[in-house]
Amino acid sequence: MTLSDDQDMAARAERARKVQDFTRSELFDRTFREGMELVEETAAYLDGEGRRDSKMLSRSAALAYAAESMKLTTRLMQIASWLLVQRAVRENDMTAETACEPRYRLNDRKIESQPSHAELPIALVEYLVRSEKLFDRALYLDRRMYLEAPEEQPQNPVLSQLGLLEAAFKG
Repeated sequence: MTLSDDQDMAARAERARKVQDFTRSELFDRTFREGMELVEETAAYLDGEGRRDSKMLSRSAALAYAAESMKLTTRLMQIASWLLVQRAVRENDMTAETACEPRYRLNDRKIESQPSHAELPIALVEYLVRSEKLFDRALYLDRRMYLEAPEEQPQNPVLSQLGLLEAAFKG
């Protein structure tokens, strides 16, 4: 095994430790609860009050409503899926290494302007804003756990001095 292989194994172990620490944390519990509650609240709104609200909109506002509600449900399903993967890691139903695969990860969110149609119901706009904030937080956590390189370990001062001496005497 080469030094590079050892470093790669150490990096994977550190990443797995980070993921396990997060999934066992109060932060994960709060984020999971918030995400699932937002999914339930949004579904109830879109199936109830939102449906009634959309029927009272003009044609152009109704089209904007449909487009925004599709974006909202897609974003929430991405968040819920990511949270469920993290829970699977916590419950040892999935390894942190598997959770690192691209199919389980969040994609960057396209920054879009807020819905511009003045007739959109304020409740829909509020759900859009809440989902964007939650998605951005989950994306931040995802990147911290799965993409950022583990902190560099301080170099062994004895080995670095030996390397300098070796280089000096070879010269």
